[in-house]
Amino acid sequence: MPADYPFVLGITGATGMLFLHAFLKVAREENVSLHAIISPAGRRVLELESGVEAEALPGIERWFAADDFAATPSSGSSCYRGMVILPCTMGTLAAVASGFSINLIHRAAAVALKERRRLVLAVRETPLGRTHLQNMLMAHDAGAIICPTMPGYYLKPASLEEAAETWAWRLLDQLDPELEIAGRRRWK
Repeated sequence: MPADYPFVLGITGATGMLFLHAFLKVAREENVSLHAIISPAGRRVLELESGVEAEALPGIERWFAADDFAATPSSGSSCYRGMVILPCTMGTLAAVASGFSINLIHRAAAVALKERRRLVLAVRETPLGRTHLQNMLMAHDAGAIICPTMPGYYLKPASLEEAAETWAWRLLDQLDPELEIAGRRRWK
């Protein structure tokens, strides 16, 4: 896919909206085009954790309703570079792993997998149970990249926001390995 094609961003109801904000900041800085879908639970958690309504999130070019199965991301003929689900609930992971499409986020993820496009799942849960681990393995075997919201600390972040940003760089690396991220610090 050409570099100017957008990615799909799915936002679900797991905690960890700090990572979403960091990802959106880095994506904006790199001029990464995003179309988004937010679940009702994602909308609620976003408001609880950050006091922000979804439509006020910066850097989203287009929104799709989670119940709109006729929306562009539901079709394999759509031109998306890939998809990230951030944060990704264990319920969403289970739906993706089993190919069960309850909403447009699940359907868009199934499309990404069947079309062999990058699908990155920023899973968010602790502790992990056996079913979670099995679902992660099934999603991985289907072609998804599992990228938990676990920042590295070797770059010595000075704040939670900085830790989230260093993780967002890593997430963007997973979405597009060809992207040269300005300001991205790497292990030397």
